[in-house]
Amino acid sequence: ISLRRWSLRNYKLIIKLNKMNKLNNEFDQLQDVINDCQSDVTKFVEGNNSAGTRVRKAMQTIKALAQGIRVEVQDQKNAQF
Repeated sequence: ISLRRWSLRNYKLIIKLNKMNKLNNEFDQLQDVINDCQSDVTKFVEGNNSAGTRVRKAMQTIKALAQGIRVEVQDQKNAQF
């Protein structure tokens, strides 16, 4: 029984670590998109309309990534209780 209990604890720990890694990866992707978009924001402010299109596209990506992170956080919170 102790081996079974140990295995179950390890399994739960592995699942938790995988979820943390997934959340960290998604957050890193969000930060990358924001950082990549910064130069296009500057270009748009300086009058480059093509950069505005890239900014809008990046904002859609940011919105989707943020929603994915939000859902993952909510799922993990609900799984704890």
